[in-house]
Amino acid sequence: MRALILQEPGRASIRQIPEPARKPGEALLKVRRVGLCGSDLNSFRGRNPMVSFPRVPGHEVAATIMELDGPHPRFSVGMDVTLSPYTSCGQCASCRRGRNNACQSNQTLGVQRDGALTEYLCVPIDRLHPAKLSLKELCIVEPLTVGFHAVARGRVAQGEMVAILGCGGVGLGAVAASAFRGATTIAVDVDDAKLAIAKQAGAVHVIHAQQQNLSRELRTLTGGHGPDVMIEAIGAPDTFRLAAEEVAYTGRVVYIGYAKEPVCYETKLFVQKELDILGARNALPEDFRSVIQMLEAGRFPVDAAVSSIVPLEDAPRIFEQWSAQPSRFSKIMIDLDSSSSGE
Repeated sequence: MRALILQEPGRASIRQIPEPARKPGEALLKVRRVGLCGSDLNSFRGRNPMVSFPRVPGHEVAATIMELDGPHPRFSVGMDVTLSPYTSCGQCASCRRGRNNACQSNQTLGVQRDGALTEYLCVPIDRLHPAKLSLKELCIVEPLTVGFHAVARGRVAQGEMVAILGCGGVGLGAVAASAFRGATTIAVDVDDAKLAIAKQAGAVHVIHAQQQNLSRELRTLTGGHGPDVMIEAIGAPDTFRLAAEEVAYTGRVVYIGYAKEPVCYETKLFVQKELDILGARNALPEDFRSVIQMLEAGRFPVDAAVSSIVPLEDAPRIFEQWSAQPSRFSKIMIDLDSSSSGE
């Protein structure tokens, strides 16, 4: 079967690899569409420390079930699904607390193990999520769950003021999740197109951080107090610090992005403001259910968020173009099914 292989940093190609052998408890899936995210770009560039080469990327999946063990109460052959791309050991401290999204031994599809940019894939049945969604919608579920999980970690509640720094795929998920919970949501970015999509996703206010004074705008919008919750979805030292500086006293700061270098803090803010500093990693099953519920209700601008859908044969080229001009693209999807309609 065909697969996209990252052979080494900056070089991808379509190769033939063996078809997977399904084990008991697994479903054989025909992969229909795969979304790409920033971690895939970092993998292509050789900047993802968790990736070794060669590697098949891809963890945002829309697929169709081809084989199962037998009759199943939730799944059947021919059903379209998305999936959770993570693993969990069941033994580490996180798993014992029921937070297997942060499993110490997690291996994400396309990162620590070969991913979904292949024609067929075998996945444990308990990782599948059915939904009455189009392929495009199924494919965008997983990246949105990461933002939904961050909002859950931040305990965002109706009527609160929430600011999201960064409106990429994950940040848009946080915008949509905050709005879905009834919070007044402020989206921050340096790209007008991304801010426009954030507005469609539920942001009440948008701030262009290069054209407006971010601190002044946040204080104006929050009556001088600062947001109740700040969610950092960029992964830069400046925005890591800014989140703690601008959040309200006794507020919550949630970090999704990884800063690529050490961050120097004025730590008195943590104590003086009595802040909750929280990390958010991956997503839990309830986050998948929440995103699916939102998409089934038509409350996310899927078409606006997806910038390109290309066939598998064009995937090496799109990786090169994306790496050369990342600002040209928002969400890229790779279509592995020539019979699909683009929806």
